[in-house]
Amino acid sequence: MAERPEAWERQPGESAAAWEAFACYRDLGLSRSISKVADTLRKARTLVERWSTAHQWVIRAESWDREQDRLWRAERQQASRDVARRHARLASAAQAKIVAQLQRLDPSRLSPSDVIRWLEATVRIERQAYGIDLAEAVTTSGSPDIPDVSELSDEERRARMEQLRRELESRIGTLGGESQ
Repeated sequence: MAERPEAWERQPGESAAAWEAFACYRDLGLSRSISKVADTLRKARTLVERWSTAHQWVIRAESWDREQDRLWRAERQQASRDVARRHARLASAAQAKIVAQLQRLDPSRLSPSDVIRWLEATVRIERQAYGIDLAEAVTTSGSPDIPDVSELSDEERRARMEQLRRELESRIGTLGGESQ
């Protein structure tokens, strides 16, 4: 048994001239009209109207529009997935370079404000990774999530920075292992 053609394809019993007129109508998009088809093909408007009625152009053109919309959405979704994959690969490569730099970082050379900036950045990244609303992200002023390092001695700050570096390396290592 022969398959029925899609609504926007040539239909059984549709003459070549009627098919050409429908294809013209279909391809006009949202500005389509019987008059435009008649003018474009230099056919009598009454003839084009008869073809349109006999071959259900309006319904077929709507099917075409829906199919084009479906294809466009699928293409956009695929493009979005491709972009996300590409960005993830770039982020992973950048993270590897950052981790290499972190391993060479001498905590004793960091000021308290450097420590706070590093901590804020890592907290923000971690919250984003877990989908925590960034509006809830911590700030440096009075946040219970960030200790007040101004009261710590240099030795205590260095120890805290070393602890944070180890935690960050551990977390990055865990995240890196999950993506493989």
